[in-house]
Amino acid sequence: MTFKPTRRRLLTASAAAGAALGFTRIAAAEAPLTPACHDGDEPTVAQTEGPFFKPRSPERADLIEPGIKGRPIILSGQVLDRACRPLAHALVDLWQADDHGDYDNTGFRLRGHVFTDAEGRYRFRTIVPALYTGRTRHFHVKVQPAGTRVLTTQLYFPNEPMNRRDGLFRSELMMRMDRAGEDLEGRYDFVVATR
Repeated sequence: MTFKPTRRRLLTASAAAGAALGFTRIAAAEAPLTPACHDGDEPTVAQTEGPFFKPRSPERADLIEPGIKGRPIILSGQVLDRACRPLAHALVDLWQADDHGDYDNTGFRLRGHVFTDAEGRYRFRTIVPALYTGRTRHFHVKVQPAGTRVLTTQLYFPNEPMNRRDGLFRSELMMRMDRAGEDLEGRYDFVVATR
């Protein structure tokens, strides 16, 4: 039997290798925005939305409001179909815990949504969420291309000791991380079924 590398296997292997070596900074000119792939990738794994989802979040890419503390992070990537084609105007909705591990259930602090551009790209500026009882660091995300069903999932950070103890953690949902000085940059490309 011949091993056929798929995009998902290559991304998982590269994320694991990066985690083992620590974060590295890759200049945008050196790394293609979308990894090349021509296979029928499996859709991104769905996960529970948890108890803290709120509909009708504000449309905004910058979730850092005055008074919010925590380490800034840029989360970006693309929304792609299973043939690796970018999906324009897909909804990407993000919500998360603050730097104390709390969710804002009365307002929309650290909650927002964007729509992908013509190349399927999305981008958020937010903070690194804190740990809380029983959970490793994570972002909650809903992704919905126009006219298709919603993908609900979670994104995880590499090199987190709690990853091993969190029963929901999935390595294929781990972001690729880079450092740019003191700032963090997380990257995740969602693959969604459009039929």
